[in-house]
Amino acid sequence: MGGGEDSRIPAILSECLALRRPDIRVVVRTYSFDPDEAFGQISAWVQELDPALVIGESMGATHALCIRGVPHILVSPAMGTPSAFTHLAWLSLVPGVTALLDHIYKPRPGRRQPLHFKYDVLRRWKGHKELAYSSALSDVASGHLLFAFFGTRDHYRKWGIVNVRAWKRRFGEDTFAIYDGTHFMEEEHIHTFLVPKICQTLPEA
Repeated sequence: MGGGEDSRIPAILSECLALRRPDIRVVVRTYSFDPDEAFGQISAWVQELDPALVIGESMGATHALCIRGVPHILVSPAMGTPSAFTHLAWLSLVPGVTALLDHIYKPRPGRRQPLHFKYDVLRRWKGHKELAYSSALSDVASGHLLFAFFGTRDHYRKWGIVNVRAWKRRFGEDTFAIYDGTHFMEEEHIHTFLVPKICQTLPEA
């Protein structure tokens, strides 16, 4: 949410993998906050790029899991966000609330995802969560990798936005690992957890 082409983790991955695994190319695109529009954009990019691996961070995990037929690695998957949006969408009907939220969650400058908290957009997220879970379970049954990283000090876990127990219940004990950090995976953990998992998933030819 509010991320994009110049986000921190993709930038670190691009720099690190250029040295460690130059055969791997990192591609990141900025897509719409409207889940329907985003699904169309991402589906078109999948057709264009034919990715060997899809990585989703935080709320981006929902979109990542909707992509079928590829391995997935997720960082702090915030799978509770669509439900929260659905339940709280009514607040956006109160005059001034949408403008306030747009201001509070204004993305950093750059090629970042514009945010606009409208009622109809927030309500549409529920269907995409259901699609994400059904796609993920289908991929797991087909033998595709599904793996997630969670931080011990992830403050979104307290709200249920990030839920390790729910993940474990759906996908099993061997589908995640926990690092000693926050929701926003620190650079040291990117190098010690995320990069090795990427390299393991994409063996050299």
